[in-house]
Amino acid sequence: MDVFKYKAIDELGRVHNGKVDAINIADLEARLGKMGLDLVNYKEVRSRGPNITGRGTTRRDLITFCFHLEQTGRAGVPILESLVDLRDSTENPRLREVIAAMIESIEGGKTLSEAMRDFPAVFNNIFSSLVKAGEQSGEIADVFFNIGENLKWQDEQAAQTKKLLMYPLFVGTVVIGVVFFLMIYLVPELLKFVKTMGQELPMHTKVLIVISNIFVQYWYIILFLPIILIVSLLIGIKVSPSIHYNVDKLKLKIPVIGPILKKIILTRLASFFAMMYASGITIIDCIRTGEDIVGNKVIEEAMRQVGQHIADGETLSKSFEATGLFPPLVLRMLRVGENTGALENSLLNISYFYTRDVKESIGKLQTMIEPTMTVVLGTIIGWVMFSVLGPIYDLITKIKI
Repeated sequence: MDVFKYKAIDELGRVHNGKVDAINIADLEARLGKMGLDLVNYKEVRSRGPNITGRGTTRRDLITFCFHLEQTGRAGVPILESLVDLRDSTENPRLREVIAAMIESIEGGKTLSEAMRDFPAVFNNIFSSLVKAGEQSGEIADVFFNIGENLKWQDEQAAQTKKLLMYPLFVGTVVIGVVFFLMIYLVPELLKFVKTMGQELPMHTKVLIVISNIFVQYWYIILFLPIILIVSLLIGIKVSPSIHYNVDKLKLKIPVIGPILKKIILTRLASFFAMMYASGITIIDCIRTGEDIVGNKVIEEAMRQVGQHIADGETLSKSFEATGLFPPLVLRMLRVGENTGALENSLLNISYFYTRDVKESIGKLQTMIEPTMTVVLGTIIGWVMFSVLGPIYDLITKIKI
């Protein structure tokens, strides 16, 4: 974004001078117009960099973007006018920069999809490919409607995934905090009295003393070692494809959570596949795009194998079956879709089924986590109390009145 020094007049004819950030002259006039000013002349003071990435554009911004272009498209408004209206009304300055740059590109002869490809941080390959298919078929308004609905669905899926991961992390953090408090502060204070009794301590009390001493002396190791291991693992994932593959493979095998994550990935894959296929994109291109959206190296490799089998002449259902990774429901629905010629509907059915199944699974998991964490915390506190109060009780029973 550049900085412009301007001279403008208001409705009363008074002259105003100042500086303002703007993408280009059209953006400068639009910004001054919102201030009730008409541009007289201007001078570019300095440039803040030629690169516009659009980073910071949220999914909600894109949903509004799609809704606006869908509605104006159905009303017959030219795409340039729609983008100008959207540029002047959007509140996100990053998206405003991108739209202004897209307007310039389209005025220079590019299509909308080609202008979008200049901003991969905002419009990914799937987005621009679907828009290109809509331009070619003349159903651009329907494409924006489908993309908008899919973005809303992604918002729901992101919320479900966050719900799945954040609740156990929160409860686990509380349990760890309580354990640290018990072992570092409460237990040493209680054991001071137990040690002064001068009697033989039971084994479970000795074990508690050893564990408490470890926490007191090496608390920083216990606290920071998991963080160091996690950071090392993240670095390993970035630099080593084999580590990345094995970690993703392990994620799918985690009891309870692994199957839910797999269903979330399959739901995303089926939803995007259906949307791309309905827009006229070939199955091979859908498969290749699917490799980029699954977010898991194991399933990504399986999709690559599916693409190879299809290129060799296999049917879609047999290609998925040959990987040995996809569940019977997916294979059955693909087979039905091929036989009936309604592959899009079959894929949407897969997405619907797994979306509902994921919601139910997350609800059940949360129902399980709360009592499990309560039992774990109660067991720890009970063991501490038993180890501390047990010797005191034994001493009291030996006192003769």
